Amino acid sequence: MENFDPLGIHTGESIVVAPSQTLSNSEYHKLRALAIKIIRHIGIVGECNVQYALDPRSEDYRVIEVNARLSRSSALASKATGYPLAFVAAKLGLGYGLFELKNSVTKTTSAFFEPALDYVVVKIPRWDLTKFHGVKRLLGSSMKSVGEVMAIGRTFEEALQKGLRMIGQGMHGFVENHEIKIKDIDTALHEPTDMRIFVVSKALKVGYSIEQIHQLTKIDRWFLRKLKHIVDIDYRLKEFSGLAEMVTFMEPLELIEYIEAPEFIHLLREAKVYGFSDFQIGRAIGLEANMSMNDAGLLVRSWRKELGIVPTVNQIDTLAAEYPAQTNYLYLSYL
Repeated sequence: MENFDPLGIHTGESIVVAPSQTLSNSEYHKLRALAIKIIRHIGIVGECNVQYALDPRSEDYRVIEVNARLSRSSALASKATGYPLAFVAAKLGLGYGLFELKNSVTKTTSAFFEPALDYVVVKIPRWDLTKFHGVKRLLGSSMKSVGEVMAIGRTFEEALQKGLRMIGQGMHGFVENHEIKIKDIDTALHEPTDMRIFVVSKALKVGYSIEQIHQLTKIDRWFLRKLKHIVDIDYRLKEFSGLAEMVTFMEPLELIEYIEAPEFIHLLREAKVYGFSDFQIGRAIGLEANMSMNDAGLLVRSWRKELGIVPTVNQIDTLAAEYPAQTNYLYLSYL
């Protein structure tokens, strides 16, 4: 797993992505080999997680902590991969070998197969800082979050937007939220708070470049390019704002002939693939000006269903479809 935020922000305060997205093959296998050496040297049997700080400009690293226990990170890893860490760790403690334990998802492979993901998982912390008077909103090495959400998708953008809708801050995703007021965007980017991800959204919308945001936040450019991709789709949706005027004098299904243009169908499908909700799409093309928020989402939903843009049910199998899964661990996504 990989933290979205740089060193200095507690893992419990950071967005976490699995599998890691920005590590090179060399970096990944170096850290993996080091983790195995660490636990063999200490003599750990069972569950353990190792946290690193890795220099993005070299392969220099530091071991931040070695946790020989089940933590929140362990629970996330277990849920994200479908690999039952606590169960396997308990069996190893009783003297079983990995080769003797069956993978509880595939029911056929042994537990010594490492999980391989053909999907993206994003964990987003949840804060309740508004309940406490005088509390500092700055994020740092101490943990202030009171919970977290986990979202699964086929792309980073999709999983992130799903998660942002679930954290209970009244947000609809990375874009098309109510405008937040920021006095100094530079300062807000440099000094992270619980609203950091939405400050990045604001900065991209007002014209900050990926490099500018990277220098102020130290968030990896790969993540920033993905966030910029969401904003770009949003701008392209806004080019179809003329549809909102048609809604006032035409029946919803009569509009189908107007939205069957190949470029609109492609864009609508692309927006769903990258995590836009029906309401986000409706707000982007201006439907909210003529109807309620709920009706705008329902109208877009009727359009896309008429156009055959519907979600697929995907199964988590822990081995990237190399072996069939036997467990109904499912998530919805768009192709």
